[in-house]
Amino acid sequence: MITRMSSLFLRTLREDPADAEVPSHKLLVRAGYVRRVAPGGYSWLPLGLRVLRNIERIVREEMESFGAQEIQFPALLPREPYETSNRWTEYGDTLFRVKDRKGADFLLGPTHEELFTLTVKGEYGSYKDFPVTLYQIQTKYRDEERPRAGILRTREFLMKDSYSFDVDDEGLANSYQQHRDAYIRIFDRLGLRYVIVSAVSGAMGGSASEEFLAESETGEDTFVRCLESGFAANVEAITTPAPAARPFDDVPAASVHHTPNTPTIATLVDHLNAADLGRAFTAADTLKNVMVKTRAPGAEEWELLGVGVPGDREVDFKRLEASLYPTEVALLEESDFQRNPFMVKGYIGPGALIANGVRYLVDPRVVTGTSWVTGADKADHHVVDLVCGRDFTPDGTIEAAEVRVGDPSPDGAGELVAARGIEIGHIFQLGRKFADAFGLDALGPDGKPVRITMGSYGVGVSRLVAAVAEQSHDDRGLIWPRAIAPADVQLVIAGKDDAMRAAAERLAAELDAEGVRVILDDRKASPGVKFADAELIGVPTILVVGRGLAQGVVEVKDRRSGERADVALDSVVSRIVEITRS
Repeated sequence: MITRMSSLFLRTLREDPADAEVPSHKLLVRAGYVRRVAPGGYSWLPLGLRVLRNIERIVREEMESFGAQEIQFPALLPREPYETSNRWTEYGDTLFRVKDRKGADFLLGPTHEELFTLTVKGEYGSYKDFPVTLYQIQTKYRDEERPRAGILRTREFLMKDSYSFDVDDEGLANSYQQHRDAYIRIFDRLGLRYVIVSAVSGAMGGSASEEFLAESETGEDTFVRCLESGFAANVEAITTPAPAARPFDDVPAASVHHTPNTPTIATLVDHLNAADLGRAFTAADTLKNVMVKTRAPGAEEWELLGVGVPGDREVDFKRLEASLYPTEVALLEESDFQRNPFMVKGYIGPGALIANGVRYLVDPRVVTGTSWVTGADKADHHVVDLVCGRDFTPDGTIEAAEVRVGDPSPDGAGELVAARGIEIGHIFQLGRKFADAFGLDALGPDGKPVRITMGSYGVGVSRLVAAVAEQSHDDRGLIWPRAIAPADVQLVIAGKDDAMRAAAERLAAELDAEGVRVILDDRKASPGVKFADAELIGVPTILVVGRGLAQGVVEVKDRRSGERADVALDSVVSRIVEITRS
């Protein structure tokens, strides 16, 4: 296929768009791959659509390699199935909700577990029909509060979602492994650097859950790993190893101290150490109590919640939300404190919370026998030697404290290191959550109903375009892996000589006859503009017909390595074919 730049619907830009923050956003817009239509909404222009379709092709090939079958659901979905699964409420403001002309409720599909489950229930009824895996590649809609980073976080995006249906847990484990292996092949073919991390299931529910993260400093997901063991997990999925309970017979009785001018943990520690209390204090000896409010799905009233964490750590709100999901979480407002005067800002302790029936959850490090300095529920006062299990008993534990580099790995093999990544895939062993909601059964060999077990597996197809761009670019532009590039070769006519043009046209035709995808820059533009555009667009091989033609050679440049070589005109086609097929 020959694409002529003179007629290609393309306008490249020399300057970064004003709203672009990350490299992929800047380069995909500058190179004419996408254009912003609205916050979180982008159009795909011809070159961008080619890359997107190439990724789709790879995903399809690997899904169908193990027997998955493609179907297609509508994006506009009725309310009723989502009411049955309770996700009409659980999804909250993330759903795009619409009404038809008769007032019936619909939504734009954020994901399709309900429809897949109902479809299989309507078609299959015997254990002999299973296992089956169905998938679709379709546009999803989620009302992101803050769309950002171009096509990395949008309100409308292309996703491959697949679902496995098995009659038992052994079958589910096999289906899960088939998808895991297929995802590895997909991301390897895309040339991505990625990690597989343990994750939380969130709205999906179920048991086992893993994320595939493309390593990138611009990624929104923070993950940690242990270099000694290979353990890796999203920070939301980290479980804190709890220390053993301690004896507290020798711990002094709790005592309240006047601690004026101590609005922060640091000023409190300085005050305690200056008070000569017989020992040195650190921030880790303090218990910070953070107040939030929670609201269960469908509830109207908010409830107070106290979260206690060691004072040397902050509360990670994403970990807190993940721990409480699907319950909604919000920080308190000034009016909340006014309605509850027992909460003394800056000096809140377990005593007043427990006495007033406020649920109080603590970090797993707060175990029986640990002694703390914390708020005394009185302005300018703290209590010292408040012992868990003796002076207060929390309602439970919660994973809400920040995870830090150097923390012990949950597998006990070493310390954690941190990195950032872009979520490109997520796989879940759903189990029977949706099968239970919709009564998805099959008659077993004994004639009795068997409840089907499910898996759910997603790949962010449009996000993959940005993820590859984040990892594969330089200061001149994009550098596409050949498997998904919009062409194999960009052929540049570096001059106005008729002989150059004729040679380029002949080379383009010969390459096309060999099945090589060619972009021919036949524009009447300067060589400098053409070279700049070729590097910006990022086709993996650049072929230049220029002044060397007089000596019977053309230049072949590898976009990734920057290596250039003069190749004889009569052998360049075979050389390019060799490069593209290697």
